[in-house]
Amino acid sequence: MKNTIFTGMATAIVTPMTKTGIDYDALGRFLEFQIESGINAIVVMGTTGENATIEPEDQKEVIRYTVQKVAGRVPVIAGTGTNNTEHVLKNTRNACEVGADAVLVVTPYYNKATQNGLITHFTTVADASTVPVIVYNVPGRTGCNLLPKTLAKLAEHPRIAAVKEATGNMAQMVEIMALCGDKIDVYSGEDALTVPMMAMGAAGTISVLSNVVPKEAVAMTDACKAGDYKTAAQWQCKLLGLTNALFSEVNPIPVKAAVSAMGFGEENLRLPLTPMEDETRAKLYAEMRKLGINV
Repeated sequence: MKNTIFTGMATAIVTPMTKTGIDYDALGRFLEFQIESGINAIVVMGTTGENATIEPEDQKEVIRYTVQKVAGRVPVIAGTGTNNTEHVLKNTRNACEVGADAVLVVTPYYNKATQNGLITHFTTVADASTVPVIVYNVPGRTGCNLLPKTLAKLAEHPRIAAVKEATGNMAQMVEIMALCGDKIDVYSGEDALTVPMMAMGAAGTISVLSNVVPKEAVAMTDACKAGDYKTAAQWQCKLLGLTNALFSEVNPIPVKAAVSAMGFGEENLRLPLTPMEDETRAKLYAEMRKLGINV
């Protein structure tokens, strides 16, 4: 078994923004909030961090700042994936240079790839990386599904350490566990499936939900790690309303609204993302208030 990057709950953090750039003051306060709440890892510059609309040099600086602020208290995982392998290589080298503990690399989107192309893409990135690679499979966004048999081949690479599995397909999850065994760790990329996936052997979750309720999300995965799936299931059900509200519009629109309402920066998004609609915003805030969050 390769070294595990983290177990439990990792937050795929938002990137607080001003009208003209990155709001580092809010980012710093938000990172402290996450760590003080017991989160097990930080994922920076993922989809939730709006990496698609942040220039590579700015991404590098956000990763650098996050690594320095976190200061080794939890692992920092940097999102470096795009649909251009050369760009992924540059992003990955940048993340390694500024001290990321691992990189998260999504399957190529729009132009997509064959399964053989995916093997070549991820192998090329892993060869260039100096830190562990987490493969990210989210066909709902990319239009490309990394099949379990393909992942099993990638799992032979010494630096491909894990997969973030976000198909929402439990049958595919079971097949991954059957084919890959203990060669790689599996992380849930679906907040609503944290407990079922950990019951099947997943090491944890890379989460949007934990931006808003990190203590509660950690309690859920801690219960899983302790084998107390009854308590874990209770948390999964208690948090379901908020989970659904956070995906009522395209991520990260709702979570940016939630985090802003909690005092971590202004609700600034980069086009083509736009602020949350009034109807879904009202439902989001109602779910937050049910959990004791003042908005």
